[in-house]
Amino acid sequence: MTPQADTSIPSYTLNCRMTREAAALERLCQVIRIRGFRIARMAVESSGEHLDIALTLEGARPIAMLQSQLEKLHTVVDVYHEQVSLVRSRMA
Repeated sequence: MTPQADTSIPSYTLNCRMTREAAALERLCQVIRIRGFRIARMAVESSGEHLDIALTLEGARPIAMLQSQLEKLHTVVDVYHEQVSLVRSRMA
């Protein structure tokens, strides 16, 4: 049996409202990836001209930095985050 080390990765829940536009979700995902976060879960609902997106993200960088970058996207109307938790992963 191989010994495994426990590491804790912060997990964040972000809620985002975007204007519905071609490639808007692609830009959102690209910013998340470039800023060093991994999308663990994403739920998207259509609401008239907007998309309401609930994201569960994992990453070691400050979530405020990502939130600031997402707010700069012209299609983003609002971004806010909820509680912080730790995700445990096992590495060989």
